[in-house]
Amino acid sequence: MGNKLIRILLIENDSADQVIAKNSLMALEYNIDLNIVPNAEYAFKYLQKSLNNPVKFPMPGLILLDLNMLGIGGKAFLKEIKLNEDFNLIPVVVFSSSDQQSDIDDCYKLHAAGYIQKSASLKDYNEIFEKLINYWYPVSAVI
Repeated sequence: MGNKLIRILLIENDSADQVIAKNSLMALEYNIDLNIVPNAEYAFKYLQKSLNNPVKFPMPGLILLDLNMLGIGGKAFLKEIKLNEDFNLIPVVVFSSSDQQSDIDDCYKLHAAGYIQKSASLKDYNEIFEKLINYWYPVSAVI
């Protein structure tokens, strides 16, 4: 689907969800550069490194964020990144097992670009990621 590169930072603490997301994204017919970090602390470190060394740590064009993590949770990460002028324009899509309306509302109030509920089905994961990338590909920055 073209040579444009989509740089994605996945913030996910569950190793099984990391593998499923990676396999689903890499199966798509897009040029995707996926970096995975296990929590928000590592994500902040990655993003800071991307300012200093963008070749080794490319700035993502999209962040997929797990909501429930140890340490800094997804909501706190979302709040911090949207307050940071270096990173606040990066779209953040929350990818969570929570179906609580309060979580969904909170994330949108914190300027999430989207909220997707995780599925138990591998087929659903594949469809979710295909729709997500089909949406973001045309509007993502050409890198």
